[in-house]
Amino acid sequence: MSVNGCRGRVGLFLACVKAGFLAFTLASGGPVVHAQDIEPRTFSNTPIGVNFLIAGYVYTEGGLAFDPSLPLTNAQTRTHTGVLAYARSIDVLGRSGKFDVVLPYGSFSGTGDVAGQPHQREMTGFGDPRLRFSVNFYGAPALSLAEFADYQQDLILGASVQVSVPLGQYDDSKVINLGNNRWFVKPEIGASKAVGRWTLEFTAAATFFSDNDDFFGGKRRAQDPIYSLQGHVIYGFRSGIWLALDATYFNGGRTTTDGVRGNDLIQNSRAGVTIALPVDRRNSVKLYASRSIVTTIGGSYDLYGVAWQYRWGAGL
Repeated sequence: MSVNGCRGRVGLFLACVKAGFLAFTLASGGPVVHAQDIEPRTFSNTPIGVNFLIAGYVYTEGGLAFDPSLPLTNAQTRTHTGVLAYARSIDVLGRSGKFDVVLPYGSFSGTGDVAGQPHQREMTGFGDPRLRFSVNFYGAPALSLAEFADYQQDLILGASVQVSVPLGQYDDSKVINLGNNRWFVKPEIGASKAVGRWTLEFTAAATFFSDNDDFFGGKRRAQDPIYSLQGHVIYGFRSGIWLALDATYFNGGRTTTDGVRGNDLIQNSRAGVTIALPVDRRNSVKLYASRSIVTTIGGSYDLYGVAWQYRWGAGL
Protein backbone atom coordinates (compact mmCIF):
# COMPACT_ATOMS: atom_id res chain seq x y z
CA MET A 1 0.00 0.00 0.00
CA SER A 2 1.58 3.28 -1.01
CA VAL A 3 0.88 6.46 0.90
CA ASN A 4 -0.75 7.93 -2.21
CA GLY A 5 -2.94 4.83 -2.39
CA CYS A 6 -4.91 5.77 0.76
CA ARG A 7 -8.33 6.79 -0.57
CA GLY A 8 -11.70 7.59 1.02
CA ARG A 9 -12.59 8.42 4.60
CA VAL A 10 -13.62 4.88 5.49
CA GLY A 11 -10.39 3.23 6.60
CA LEU A 12 -8.27 6.18 5.42
CA PHE A 13 -6.57 6.69 8.75
CA LEU A 14 -5.74 3.02 9.22
CA ALA A 15 -4.50 2.61 5.66
CA CYS A 16 -2.30 5.69 5.87
CA VAL A 17 -0.94 4.74 9.27
CA LYS A 18 -0.14 1.27 7.90
CA ALA A 19 1.79 2.77 4.99
CA GLY A 20 3.79 5.02 7.26
CA PHE A 21 4.20 2.39 9.97
CA LEU A 22 5.56 -0.16 7.50
CA ALA A 23 8.11 2.33 6.20
CA PHE A 24 8.95 3.26 9.80
CA THR A 25 9.36 -0.39 10.84
CA LEU A 26 11.47 -1.41 7.86
CA ALA A 27 13.67 1.67 7.78
CA SER A 28 14.40 1.50 11.48
CA GLY A 29 14.94 -2.17 11.90
CA GLY A 30 11.62 -2.22 13.64
CA PRO A 31 11.27 -1.25 17.29
CA VAL A 32 8.43 -3.75 17.53
CA VAL A 33 10.66 -6.27 15.81
CA HIS A 34 14.13 -5.60 17.04
CA ALA A 35 15.67 -4.19 20.15
CA GLN A 36 17.74 -1.51 18.53
CA ASP A 37 17.96 -0.04 15.04
CA ILE A 38 21.51 1.33 15.50
CA GLU A 39 23.82 -1.42 16.73
CA PRO A 40 27.49 -0.79 17.61
CA ARG A 41 30.10 -3.55 18.03
CA THR A 42 28.34 -5.92 15.65
CA PHE A 43 31.64 -7.39 14.43
CA SER A 44 33.70 -7.33 17.64
CA ASN A 45 35.66 -10.45 18.60
CA THR A 46 34.38 -12.81 21.36
CA PRO A 47 35.88 -15.99 22.88
CA ILE A 48 34.50 -19.12 21.24
CA GLY A 49 31.78 -21.02 23.08
CA VAL A 50 30.32 -18.10 25.03
CA ASN A 51 26.52 -18.01 25.24
CA PHE A 52 24.49 -14.81 25.63
CA LEU A 53 20.96 -14.41 26.94
CA ILE A 54 19.51 -10.92 26.41
CA ALA A 55 16.27 -9.46 27.73
CA GLY A 56 15.33 -5.95 26.74
CA TYR A 57 12.66 -3.27 26.63
CA VAL A 58 12.23 -0.54 24.00
CA TYR A 59 9.91 2.46 24.00
CA THR A 60 9.31 4.65 20.96
CA GLU A 61 7.17 7.72 20.49
CA GLY A 62 6.76 10.06 17.54
CA GLY A 63 4.89 11.08 14.43
CA LEU A 64 4.41 9.71 10.93
CA ALA A 65 5.35 11.53 7.73
CA PHE A 66 2.84 11.30 4.83
CA ASP A 67 2.12 12.76 1.41
CA PRO A 68 0.98 16.34 2.23
CA SER A 69 -2.01 15.96 -0.14
CA LEU A 70 -3.65 13.49 2.28
CA PRO A 71 -6.22 14.84 4.80
CA LEU A 72 -4.38 13.17 7.68
CA THR A 73 -2.98 15.33 10.48
CA ASN A 74 -1.56 14.91 13.98
CA ALA A 75 -0.55 11.28 13.37
CA GLN A 76 1.28 9.95 16.43
CA THR A 77 2.51 6.47 17.41
CA ARG A 78 3.75 4.72 20.53
CA THR A 79 5.30 1.28 20.93
CA HIS A 80 6.30 -0.79 23.95
CA THR A 81 8.41 -3.80 23.02
CA GLY A 82 9.92 -6.60 25.04
CA VAL A 83 12.70 -8.60 23.40
CA LEU A 84 14.21 -11.97 24.30
CA ALA A 85 17.35 -13.04 22.42
CA TYR A 86 19.96 -15.80 22.48
CA ALA A 87 23.41 -15.73 20.87
CA ARG A 88 26.44 -18.02 20.79
CA SER A 89 29.97 -17.35 19.57
CA ILE A 90 31.26 -20.09 17.25
CA ASP A 91 34.37 -21.14 15.35
CA VAL A 92 33.94 -20.72 11.57
CA LEU A 93 36.96 -22.30 9.86
CA GLY A 94 39.33 -20.70 12.36
CA ARG A 95 37.59 -17.31 12.38
CA SER A 96 35.25 -16.01 15.08
CA GLY A 97 31.55 -16.05 14.30
CA LYS A 98 28.19 -15.77 15.99
CA PHE A 99 24.64 -17.03 15.68
CA ASP A 100 21.71 -15.22 17.27
CA VAL A 101 17.92 -15.39 17.37
CA VAL A 102 15.58 -12.57 18.47
CA LEU A 103 11.94 -12.92 19.54
CA PRO A 104 9.95 -9.67 20.08
CA TYR A 105 6.62 -9.11 21.81
CA GLY A 106 5.13 -5.65 21.77
CA SER A 107 2.22 -3.26 21.61
CA PHE A 108 1.53 -0.46 19.15
CA SER A 109 -0.93 2.42 19.31
CA GLY A 110 -1.60 5.08 16.69
CA THR A 111 -3.81 8.16 16.73
CA GLY A 112 -4.57 10.87 14.19
CA ASP A 113 -7.20 13.14 12.66
CA VAL A 114 -8.84 12.35 9.31
CA ALA A 115 -10.70 15.35 7.91
CA GLY A 116 -10.82 16.71 11.45
CA GLN A 117 -12.19 13.51 13.03
CA PRO A 118 -10.03 11.56 15.53
CA HIS A 119 -9.21 7.88 14.91
CA GLN A 120 -7.01 5.35 16.67
CA ARG A 121 -5.67 1.76 16.42
CA GLU A 122 -4.09 -0.47 19.06
CA MET A 123 -2.59 -3.97 18.93
CA THR A 124 -0.51 -6.34 21.06
CA GLY A 125 1.28 -9.57 20.17
CA PHE A 126 4.41 -11.23 18.80
CA GLY A 127 6.43 -9.71 15.99
CA ASP A 128 8.41 -11.66 13.39
CA PRO A 129 11.44 -13.49 14.87
CA ARG A 130 14.86 -12.89 13.35
CA LEU A 131 17.86 -15.17 12.86
CA ARG A 132 21.39 -13.94 12.11
CA PHE A 133 24.71 -15.57 11.31
CA SER A 134 27.90 -13.49 11.28
CA VAL A 135 31.60 -14.18 10.78
CA ASN A 136 34.73 -12.04 11.16
CA PHE A 137 36.84 -13.09 8.20
CA TYR A 138 39.85 -10.82 8.96
CA GLY A 139 41.48 -9.68 12.18
CA ALA A 140 39.43 -11.74 14.64
CA PRO A 141 40.62 -15.36 14.91
CA ALA A 142 38.68 -17.99 16.83
CA LEU A 143 40.16 -17.94 20.36
CA SER A 144 39.52 -19.75 23.62
CA LEU A 145 38.86 -17.69 26.74
CA ALA A 146 42.48 -18.14 27.87
CA GLU A 147 43.86 -17.14 24.45
CA PHE A 148 41.52 -14.15 24.29
CA ALA A 149 43.24 -12.57 27.32
CA ASP A 150 46.21 -11.66 25.08
CA TYR A 151 44.15 -10.54 22.06
CA GLN A 152 44.46 -6.91 20.91
CA GLN A 153 42.11 -5.67 18.21
CA ASP A 154 43.48 -3.81 15.19
CA LEU A 155 41.31 -4.01 12.04
CA ILE A 156 38.36 -6.43 11.84
CA LEU A 157 36.42 -7.11 8.64
CA GLY A 158 33.22 -9.12 8.87
CA ALA A 159 29.94 -10.03 7.24
CA SER A 160 26.54 -11.25 8.37
CA VAL A 161 23.19 -12.35 6.99
CA GLN A 162 19.92 -11.85 8.85
CA VAL A 163 16.58 -13.47 8.05
CA SER A 164 13.15 -12.38 9.28
CA VAL A 165 10.66 -15.28 9.53
CA PRO A 166 6.96 -14.39 8.98
CA LEU A 167 5.57 -15.92 12.17
CA GLY A 168 4.39 -12.77 13.92
CA GLN A 169 0.79 -11.68 14.54
CA TYR A 170 -0.94 -10.99 11.22
CA ASP A 171 -4.58 -10.47 10.20
CA ASP A 172 -5.23 -9.69 6.52
CA SER A 173 -8.45 -7.86 7.46
CA LYS A 174 -6.38 -5.30 9.38
CA VAL A 175 -4.06 -2.76 7.83
CA ILE A 176 -1.84 -2.57 10.91
CA ASN A 177 -0.05 -5.72 12.08
CA LEU A 178 2.95 -6.61 14.20
CA GLY A 179 3.99 -9.32 11.72
CA ASN A 180 4.69 -8.52 8.05
CA ASN A 181 3.53 -11.81 6.43
CA ARG A 182 6.68 -11.98 4.30
CA TRP A 183 10.34 -12.90 4.55
CA PHE A 184 13.26 -10.58 4.36
CA VAL A 185 16.98 -11.27 3.99
CA LYS A 186 19.56 -8.70 5.07
CA PRO A 187 23.23 -9.23 4.11
CA GLU A 188 25.69 -6.84 5.77
CA ILE A 189 29.42 -6.12 5.67
CA GLY A 190 31.37 -4.19 8.28
CA ALA A 191 34.74 -2.89 9.38
CA SER A 192 35.96 -2.12 12.91
CA LYS A 193 39.28 -0.31 13.55
CA ALA A 194 40.75 0.12 17.04
CA VAL A 195 43.01 3.08 17.81
CA GLY A 196 44.00 2.99 21.47
CA ARG A 197 40.80 3.19 23.52
CA TRP A 198 38.85 4.42 20.49
CA THR A 199 37.12 2.16 17.97
CA LEU A 200 35.70 3.33 14.64
CA GLU A 201 33.06 1.17 12.94
CA PHE A 202 31.27 1.27 9.62
CA THR A 203 28.67 -1.13 8.17
CA ALA A 204 26.70 -1.31 4.91
CA ALA A 205 23.63 -3.47 4.37
CA ALA A 206 20.79 -4.19 1.95
CA THR A 207 17.40 -5.64 2.94
CA PHE A 208 15.55 -7.71 0.32
CA PHE A 209 11.85 -8.54 0.76
CA SER A 210 9.60 -11.28 -0.53
CA ASP A 211 6.11 -10.21 -1.67
CA ASN A 212 3.19 -10.10 0.74
CA ASP A 213 0.44 -11.82 -1.30
CA ASP A 214 -2.25 -11.30 1.35
CA PHE A 215 -1.95 -7.60 2.07
CA PHE A 216 -5.16 -6.01 3.41
CA GLY A 217 -7.74 -8.30 1.86
CA GLY A 218 -5.67 -10.25 -0.67
CA LYS A 219 -3.66 -7.53 -2.42
CA ARG A 220 -0.09 -8.27 -3.50
CA ARG A 221 2.48 -5.87 -2.08
CA ALA A 222 6.08 -5.77 -3.25
CA GLN A 223 8.89 -3.58 -1.94
CA ASP A 224 12.23 -2.51 -3.39
CA PRO A 225 15.36 -3.22 -1.30
CA ILE A 226 16.28 -0.82 1.48
CA TYR A 227 19.97 0.13 1.58
CA SER A 228 21.50 1.31 4.84
CA LEU A 229 24.77 2.68 6.22
CA GLN A 230 25.85 2.84 9.87
CA GLY A 231 28.76 4.57 11.58
CA HIS A 232 29.93 4.39 15.20
CA VAL A 233 32.60 6.11 17.29
CA ILE A 234 33.24 4.07 20.45
CA TYR A 235 35.35 4.84 23.52
CA GLY A 236 36.26 2.11 26.01
CA PHE A 237 37.00 3.06 29.62
CA ARG A 238 39.42 1.17 31.86
CA SER A 239 36.51 0.08 34.05
CA GLY A 240 35.05 -1.90 31.14
CA ILE A 241 32.33 0.67 30.41
CA TRP A 242 32.08 1.71 26.77
CA LEU A 243 30.24 4.60 25.14
CA ALA A 244 29.25 4.89 21.47
CA LEU A 245 27.97 7.73 19.31
CA ASP A 246 25.90 6.25 16.49
CA ALA A 247 24.42 7.32 13.15
CA THR A 248 22.55 5.54 10.35
CA TYR A 249 21.02 6.33 6.94
CA PHE A 250 18.35 4.43 4.96
CA ASN A 251 17.46 4.74 1.27
CA GLY A 252 15.03 2.83 -0.98
CA GLY A 253 12.01 0.72 -0.10
CA ARG A 254 9.53 2.06 -2.65
CA THR A 255 6.42 -0.17 -2.72
CA THR A 256 4.13 -1.55 -5.44
CA THR A 257 0.60 -2.72 -4.58
CA ASP A 258 -1.30 -4.70 -7.24
CA GLY A 259 0.90 -3.13 -9.91
CA VAL A 260 0.48 0.46 -8.68
CA ARG A 261 3.81 2.11 -7.88
CA GLY A 262 3.90 4.06 -4.61
CA ASN A 263 5.35 7.50 -4.00
CA ASP A 264 7.02 6.36 -0.80
CA LEU A 265 10.80 6.35 -1.30
CA ILE A 266 12.56 6.23 2.08
CA GLN A 267 15.47 8.63 2.66
CA ASN A 268 15.74 8.72 6.43
CA SER A 269 18.56 9.23 8.92
CA ARG A 270 18.94 8.78 12.69
CA ALA A 271 21.52 9.49 15.39
CA GLY A 272 21.92 8.01 18.84
CA VAL A 273 24.07 7.07 21.80
CA THR A 274 24.77 3.71 23.49
CA ILE A 275 26.42 2.99 26.84
CA ALA A 276 27.32 -0.46 28.18
CA LEU A 277 27.80 -0.97 31.93
CA PRO A 278 29.43 -4.16 33.23
CA VAL A 279 27.90 -5.48 36.45
CA ASP A 280 30.13 -8.50 37.04
CA ARG A 281 31.91 -11.21 35.03
CA ARG A 282 28.65 -12.63 33.66
CA ASN A 283 26.21 -9.70 33.65
CA SER A 284 26.03 -6.32 31.94
CA VAL A 285 23.44 -3.66 31.17
CA LYS A 286 23.16 -1.60 28.00
CA LEU A 287 21.26 1.69 27.70
CA TYR A 288 20.58 3.34 24.36
CA ALA A 289 18.60 6.12 22.75
CA SER A 290 18.21 7.52 19.25
CA ARG A 291 16.11 10.05 17.37
CA SER A 292 15.20 10.88 13.81
CA ILE A 293 17.29 13.52 12.05
CA VAL A 294 15.69 13.50 8.58
CA THR A 295 12.46 11.65 7.70
CA THR A 296 10.87 11.61 4.24
CA ILE A 297 8.40 8.73 4.70
CA GLY A 298 7.57 6.74 7.81
CA GLY A 299 8.26 7.38 11.46
CA SER A 300 9.96 10.43 12.90
CA TYR A 301 10.34 9.06 16.41
CA ASP A 302 12.43 8.97 19.57
CA LEU A 303 13.61 5.57 20.81
CA TYR A 304 14.75 4.59 24.32
CA GLY A 305 15.88 1.13 25.32
CA VAL A 306 17.52 -0.96 28.02
CA ALA A 307 18.92 -4.49 27.76
CA TRP A 308 20.29 -6.92 30.34
CA GLN A 309 22.84 -9.49 29.12
CA TYR A 310 23.91 -12.70 30.86
CA ARG A 311 26.94 -14.65 29.63
CA TRP A 312 28.01 -18.23 30.35
CA GLY A 313 30.10 -21.05 28.89
CA ALA A 314 33.70 -21.34 27.68
CA GLY A 315 34.97 -21.32 31.27
CA LEU A 316 33.41 -18.03 32.36
